Amino acid sequence: MGVVAALGLWAAGSAYLPDRAFPRAVAATVVTAVGGTVELSGNAGALAETHAGITVIPLSVTLVGALVIATGFLRPLRHRAVTSVRELAGWAARIAVLWLLGLVGLALGARQTFAIDLGNGVLGDIGDLFNASPKVGFTTQVPLTVVFGLLWLAGVLVLALLVARGAPLPSRLLRFQASVRPAAYAMVVLLLAYVVVGLVVALVTAATRGHPAETFALILLGLPNLAWPALTIGLGATWNGRVDGPFGLPVPHLLDEVLRTRDVSTLNLRTLAEHDGTVWWLVVVDTVLLLATAFLMAARSPARVRPRQHALRMAVALALTVLMICLVGRISAHYGLSLLGLGDVGGGLSGELLLRPRLWSALGLAVLWGLVTGFLGALSAQRVRRRGEVPHG
Repeated sequence: MGVVAALGLWAAGSAYLPDRAFPRAVAATVVTAVGGTVELSGNAGALAETHAGITVIPLSVTLVGALVIATGFLRPLRHRAVTSVRELAGWAARIAVLWLLGLVGLALGARQTFAIDLGNGVLGDIGDLFNASPKVGFTTQVPLTVVFGLLWLAGVLVLALLVARGAPLPSRLLRFQASVRPAAYAMVVLLLAYVVVGLVVALVTAATRGHPAETFALILLGLPNLAWPALTIGLGATWNGRVDGPFGLPVPHLLDEVLRTRDVSTLNLRTLAEHDGTVWWLVVVDTVLLLATAFLMAARSPARVRPRQHALRMAVALALTVLMICLVGRISAHYGLSLLGLGDVGGGLSGELLLRPRLWSALGLAVLWGLVTGFLGALSAQRVRRRGEVPHG
């Protein structure tokens, strides 16, 4: 996770942060990737004030960490059919101890303060006159970071057991694997498939339109932050957002056009299509991937499960997946400087980045898509099953 975060920040131009702050910025990025809390602070002297805040999860770093930890957790458990709760708890505890030590170290190291250059304009002259030197910094709340980091680890380990077909379960839980594991596996495949699609689009964009450093920064830090909301938009969901000011990682030009407005903008298929009609391909991509996901889920399920049961399970699984995307895909970041009530006189010193979903409509659409694609996927998978026949009637 540290390597991915470091490469992403380096590509974004953060390697030249003042006061040798780059390692601390990497630590802060990893902390936020696992749900930790990073607080921004500001100080601009007696005659000025700063305000800042950030809520964002660099999901590329999160995804890499989850895959690595899940693989390490499952490796000692392979090649067996059943395990005990004590054995699972023992392996989880070993990982948790190492994780806790690393998390505390990262939380303690993720703190830094920077001075902001006001430039040679009016704001800079006033700052020199009154000796008001604005500073902004970041720090972590260690207790909250530890709590959320451990919860994140627990979620990764549980999901690993649910997804891996060959992972052993305690005997008491074996009766749930036929209904839960195919759905969990299919949803993880769906999320990874959308990341791969986003990666291909990003690489083609970097090769044809330039700005490779910015594109690779986006890939290494926040590719799922764009790819997974795109999945929900293809379902018909709506997000609200706004971009204003000099925020680091660029968004695609289409999103920048829609979001860089005076007020909060609406982001959905209709508003995006007003700027670029090719956005309707999101519906096609969603249809193909969801049908393939439903087929995969049905093919990995016992043949006795009826199509309507598959449809219901697909609907529940997709709704939970969209709920997860809506929760982790939210972005809120702002920074402002006010000096003698003049605000952002110098220009470029304030900004806002906002992205939030309309949750309930997104969940309703996910249920509808899940029911339809789940039923069709179950019907198409009947011809390839090898574990019995579906009873009719």
